[in-house]
Amino acid sequence: MKIAIIGGTGYGAVELIRFLTNHPYVELTTIVSHSQSGTELSSVYPHLTDVIEMTMEALDVDKLSQSIDLVFFATPSNVSKEYIPAFVENGVKCIDLSGDFRLKSAEDYEQWYQSTLAEQKYVDQAVYGLSELYAEQIKEASIIANPGCYPTATLLGLMPAVKHRLINNHSILIDAKTGTSGAGRGLSLNVHFSEMNENLKAYKIGQHKHIPEIEQVLQTESGENLQVTFTTHLVPMTRGIMSTIYADLNESTQTEEVIHLYKEFYKNDPFVRVREAGVIPSTREVYGSNFCDIGIYADQRTGKLTIISVIDNLVKGASGQAIQNMNLLNGWDETTGINHLPIYP
Repeated sequence: MKIAIIGGTGYGAVELIRFLTNHPYVELTTIVSHSQSGTELSSVYPHLTDVIEMTMEALDVDKLSQSIDLVFFATPSNVSKEYIPAFVENGVKCIDLSGDFRLKSAEDYEQWYQSTLAEQKYVDQAVYGLSELYAEQIKEASIIANPGCYPTATLLGLMPAVKHRLINNHSILIDAKTGTSGAGRGLSLNVHFSEMNENLKAYKIGQHKHIPEIEQVLQTESGENLQVTFTTHLVPMTRGIMSTIYADLNESTQTEEVIHLYKEFYKNDPFVRVREAGVIPSTREVYGSNFCDIGIYADQRTGKLTIISVIDNLVKGASGQAIQNMNLLNGWDETTGINHLPIYP
């Protein structure tokens, strides 16, 4: 299968390249970059020298559609919605790592993204690409809206509790932390070394674009019109997300009972690992991998459930999950090309 990446210079794209290079069923033939057209990829990412020698190209949708089978969009928001419809009409499958097709409501998209939603016809076609939850729909999709990094960690942490009605869904509090690569490769004072080193900061309180994405899935799966409290933090590391989630238990439950339920829920999902009682995962334990590791504590004293969910934001939170979705879409084993051990230490 011939693959193209549009938006070839960001961290998401270079992670796609890392995994696709070793994927047995695909050939990466084209890398498109508006800002770096005509530039050798290895001049932007020298670590790819003598490994990937490709010249980045300008985008010509009709020409590119004739030579590829699937395209990954690793672009900022408000880009893919302009081009995906044409690719779809040309018979090319699309996996979008941006937020353009995640939200189904035009009103929500306008409120949170300060822009106009893509044409509703194509938004309705798009399948939300949370691999462990929507695998069957992904297999039939023409457009896959790859989830955001925070929603991936948070929803995988919450979904068994929500589906089995273990918690009061109106009591959910989410405290999430990410490394600086989540901000992308562009220049930003917020992630400047002198601002971030030896520092920990909360940001976008009550305004993060991932809030409606999390709520949309939770509302769909629970059947309740619910809202969550979601606070994000930047920590001085490159990769990783830890989503710490608190919710009121509907009834007194032992930690071991909840862990058993979680293990049953994810028993057929190779990239979700549920820890034993008393073992809490850390971001280092999933670094560079497509795993989501989950730890559980049911507090008998307070009647609350605490869920710790960790991922690598660039892999399970972006490019690794995109390739997992590509595998599902094509009927391949979903671990193909991404079944790598975490890097440790």
